[in-house]
Amino acid sequence: MHPPRPTDAELEILRVLWSLGPSTVRAVHETVNRRRPAQYSTVLKFMQIMAEKGLLRRDEKNRAHVYEPAQPREATQRQLARDLLDRAFSGSAKELMMGALSSRKASPEELAELRKLLEEYQGERE
Repeated sequence: MHPPRPTDAELEILRVLWSLGPSTVRAVHETVNRRRPAQYSTVLKFMQIMAEKGLLRRDEKNRAHVYEPAQPREATQRQLARDLLDRAFSGSAKELMMGALSSRKASPEELAELRKLLEEYQGERE
């Protein structure tokens, strides 16, 4: 069973933890606070709720608890993409890709990488 879909605020905390690795609330708060004003108590509460929901794991061995994402970045991104695909694009991968490509100009490097990924995906399906 997958953990629930993270909210935008929870996703911000997950991004910090994916970047820093397992961290204390203080380290996460300092990183978030550099981007936008945030209260320590708010970050702490979010991380406690995220642990209860199964989005984070908490190591309670030391005095300062250390948190880490329960799922790797890729698993969460796949879950969010699947949810967006179902909710906004009626399950159509083509419509999702067209929407993404029409929302902002992709660089030649990004387009080359997409072509490569599509060729690999097609090769796996054959």
